[in-house]
Amino acid sequence: MDYDAVLDKNRYNAFHGTSLDESLRSIKIQELIITGVLTNCCCETTARDAFVRDYRVFFAGDATATVNEELHLASLKNLAFGFAHIMGTEQICNYLKGSEYI
Repeated sequence: MDYDAVLDKNRYNAFHGTSLDESLRSIKIQELIITGVLTNCCCETTARDAFVRDYRVFFAGDATATVNEELHLASLKNLAFGFAHIMGTEQICNYLKGSEYI
């Protein structure tokens, strides 16, 4: 399914004050892949909220970045503790190739 949307957000959390959750649920999305910048702000905050909203979260550790390696790794460790599956882009692509979505 092709689906493109532009979402204006004004907080670290992509769900806060946006229609993201409603849009995803309307097309029956249950799994999310998080990429982007900053790992320890927008990406981590969005991943945590996605988990709380019962999405299965895949966090691309090599497709996120922040101002230094220490903050990046700390966020990955926090998320891996119970909020997201930390994977590389190659692992995620292999997962997708084996799924019904591709």
